[in-house]
Amino acid sequence: MATWMDSIARGWLIYELTNSSFQLGLVRGVQAVPMLLLSPIAGSAADLYSRKTQILIAQIIDGLLYAWVAVMIVAGNIEPWHVYLTSLGLATVQSFQQPSRASMVSDAVPRECLTNAFGLNAVVFNMARSAGPALAGLLIAAFGTGGSYSAQAVFYLLATIWTIMLRPERRSSAAPDGRAHRGESFGRNIIEGWKFSWRSDEVRISLLVVSIAMLLLIPFTTLLPVFARDILQVGAKGQGLLLTSMGIGALFSSVLVAFLGDRMPRGIVMIGGVALYGVLVMIFSASSWFSLSIILMFVIGLCHVTSHALIQTVIQSYSPPEFRGRTMAIFHMTQVILVIGAMLIGGLASLVGARWAAASMSLTGTILMVAIFVLMPSASKIH
Repeated sequence: MATWMDSIARGWLIYELTNSSFQLGLVRGVQAVPMLLLSPIAGSAADLYSRKTQILIAQIIDGLLYAWVAVMIVAGNIEPWHVYLTSLGLATVQSFQQPSRASMVSDAVPRECLTNAFGLNAVVFNMARSAGPALAGLLIAAFGTGGSYSAQAVFYLLATIWTIMLRPERRSSAAPDGRAHRGESFGRNIIEGWKFSWRSDEVRISLLVVSIAMLLLIPFTTLLPVFARDILQVGAKGQGLLLTSMGIGALFSSVLVAFLGDRMPRGIVMIGGVALYGVLVMIFSASSWFSLSIILMFVIGLCHVTSHALIQTVIQSYSPPEFRGRTMAIFHMTQVILVIGAMLIGGLASLVGARWAAASMSLTGTILMVAIFVLMPSASKIH
């Protein structure tokens, strides 16, 4: 909730301070730097040291940063550099938090329940994605951005208390003391993680699929303001309805994944979901009917979560416990590819228009999914 609230509050705060649309994008762009540079180190740390401890430290720092921003706002001393500094700080600690948190899902449940567990995780994720920004908007309207940041700090305090209450970690490891290769250098540990991800067909294919989706398909949402205002002519309210429809589809898909679990052929659904995502974006690009676009966004949301949750499941299912932190760190590094994709589709749209930019990139992504299915027979055999 706190993280999704920040997606609204931080942009609103920097725009209040600078009135600059450029800085509105820049304050998000700087967060990609720690993710790119630190994710490999964070993955190794998740495999070498206590994952619960890393999450606790990260959450405490997150809460303190949110509280500091809230105090500076209330005191009237907030400056743009505070916003940038805390953006870098939050991205840094979240780089360490994400691999540990994702790996703990696998540590907590039997392998046969992993798909269900990630489905439930996606349910909570999408509920927070729907409720967090709305709550932030209400608090900003009533109390200003200081009210939102105060609530975000409280949420992290609660999260820290509940994390402390988690039972001690019990995970298998190659080392007798339960810590994977503690005597191994960080550099060597990182290299071994990349080597494993390349050697494992299942992990390599999953990372390839999510990278293509992040680069060519998902960035179409960057152009939603153009579609809402200039093509569908429904304004900001219509854009909100489009995103809400996508969120409802994502939530429905999360429940479906949690219910079906391992009863679905994960490889086929994973690749097929991303391919269908591309086809739907192409149809959305051509649509001039708002009602049709709403329906398409619902199905796009369904396809996105189905493929995304399954990709995480496949990576963790086929990664031994001592490698899960590193493979999940590589998975989370694809967020940097999403930033590149957003820049790419924005530049392409300025040349050929939003419709052709979204359609051409989605067509390319769909063709690549078909190529993976045809040229990599082991992809369809992933279960």
